[in-house]
Amino acid sequence: MRSSLKVASIFGIEVRIHLTFLLFLVWIWFINYQLGGFTGAIQGVLFILGLFACVLLHEFGHAFAARGFGIHTPDITLLPIGGVARLDRIPEKPWQELVVAIAGPLVNVVIVAVLILVMHTGGALDQVEDLESPTIGFLDKMVYVNKMLILFNLIPAFPMDGGRILRALLAMAMPYSRATQIAAWIGQGLAVVFAIFGILFNPWLIFIAYFIFVGARQEAAMVRARGVR
Repeated sequence: MRSSLKVASIFGIEVRIHLTFLLFLVWIWFINYQLGGFTGAIQGVLFILGLFACVLLHEFGHAFAARGFGIHTPDITLLPIGGVARLDRIPEKPWQELVVAIAGPLVNVVIVAVLILVMHTGGALDQVEDLESPTIGFLDKMVYVNKMLILFNLIPAFPMDGGRILRALLAMAMPYSRATQIAAWIGQGLAVVFAIFGILFNPWLIFIAYFIFVGARQEAAMVRARGVR
């Protein structure tokens, strides 16, 4: 991915950080410094780094699952909106795509289980706003954000994992191109719903709606361009 910097190579997979992610960290520092001074800025940046460490592990879940089917992952890139594991090809069979797609959220399930069962952390947050509270422990916040990552990624819409899981299930009963188009339509329908809720309640949902709508359209176009049936 262009405009990204290589920061590491793990198990033959390059880990890259997009330049916008670095700008995002600067913005997080500035906002938290305004609210809580130097200590608040450090805590804010550490929280984001912890969150994206979980995102990185999520993407490695996809990469290792794909490797089991002989599919190489050249690199994983972290962006402000999440991570992208770039596979050199899509799995040949629907059940393989299902395994690769679900592997990422399963990593977050494991993280939650380890934090709760091993670290004895409850993650007892009532709402997203509690993430900004200095009284909530770091590990509690990590439990909460990993639960949110699981739910968000299982939304049945491209480019989230849920969209790929849906396509894989549909492709077991119909041609791959048809399954992709149906999954794309469902994703775009959900994007419209998110946009409406965004207008009424939370403008952030409008951004998510745009992200989902464009992702669904691009996925369908890519499959058509490859001539996959």
